[in-house]
Amino acid sequence: MSLTTTTARERMVLAKDAARQVGLLGDAEKAELLRAIAAAIEAATPDVVEANEEDLRRGVENGLSDALRDRLRLDEGRIAALAAAVRDVAELPDPVGRVIEQRTLPNGLELTKVSVPFGVVGAIYEARPNVTVDIAALALRSGNAVVLRGGTAAELTNAALVEAMRAALADQGVDPEAIQTLDSFGRDGAAELMHARGLIDVLVPRGSAALIERVVTESTVPVIETGAGVVHIFLDESAPIERAQEIVVNAKVQRPSVCNAVETVLVHRAAADRLVAPVTAALQEAGVTVHGDADVAARAEGVVPADETDWATEYLSLDIAMRVVDDLDGALAHIRDYSTQHTESIITEDPDAAERFLAEVDSAVVMANASTRFTDGGEFGFGAEVGISTQKLHARGPMGLPELTSQKWLVRGDGQVRR
Repeated sequence: MSLTTTTARERMVLAKDAARQVGLLGDAEKAELLRAIAAAIEAATPDVVEANEEDLRRGVENGLSDALRDRLRLDEGRIAALAAAVRDVAELPDPVGRVIEQRTLPNGLELTKVSVPFGVVGAIYEARPNVTVDIAALALRSGNAVVLRGGTAAELTNAALVEAMRAALADQGVDPEAIQTLDSFGRDGAAELMHARGLIDVLVPRGSAALIERVVTESTVPVIETGAGVVHIFLDESAPIERAQEIVVNAKVQRPSVCNAVETVLVHRAAADRLVAPVTAALQEAGVTVHGDADVAARAEGVVPADETDWATEYLSLDIAMRVVDDLDGALAHIRDYSTQHTESIITEDPDAAERFLAEVDSAVVMANASTRFTDGGEFGFGAEVGISTQKLHARGPMGLPELTSQKWLVRGDGQVRR
């Protein structure tokens, strides 16, 4: 069902009105609604692919980066994966109505704290049409309406996906105004979304550090911050060569344009002679350019000299920074200085070192002996994700259904008055 021609504010008002109906849907109704959306997305595959090809063509003309074009691309396989993710979300437990706390006061008042939908969830993101589907599915499953601003780079793709999802809502007897897009309003639409306090209950930005900073700085709507991913892997003194190679290459190469891809590898000085050359060679064989400090360059060929900016860079490409540090303390200090508190991992056979790393690193996700690419809502069993929060209030790490709910107290009395 196509969007009616309205202003950005009018669309947000429509979403707020529709949120009342969505918030009252039962578990089975929401699950069936998502199954219908998945089927509609699959049926719309030819239209979505055609729209995406045009967006990609425009992206090339407009100089869109390789990383953003990779995120923008939707082929039949990726669309099928989107539909599968929606079905996975449909099968997850309903996050609404959970009893979080219950007690009876001495005066007989019965108190129950329960989970409830936010109401209307807003999202601002760039060149990521998968987010259009993921956030819509998660919002609806948690009883929320959604307002999307997906950027001009993916405008045609997003429009095709939104049209398919709105049609599925209408077919299920649910107000299609529960899914709105503001893409056609450009930057003005994003600005209105950020200032729609009272219409939008929570806003989630996903994209570049500049986009996230703008939303956090300018928004009057409460924001759940999803940060950039300057992600680290520390190769400890006992790290096995083959494991180090496999994990580092996977974390960088499997999909370099996403926020959980590793950007900096730190190597324990006592293991540098053993690890730097083979890990560098494995990365280079996979097409990665290694930006290394003097200690790395002295131990491996073909290394690009690194400077201070490399340690703070989220490349989102087949580039990686590598540095030799004195020991675990040196790795922890480097991570404190340069991490965006997204994901960090240690490769080690020393359980004490692993536990210390897990305890002392202050990031949303901290790993031992695993690829950082596992920081993902789907991999964590959420079906899809709203984003990966790097803040500490309300939500941290990959966000799924529970993170799109709030709480309220239900108080049941029998005539009590306060004395």
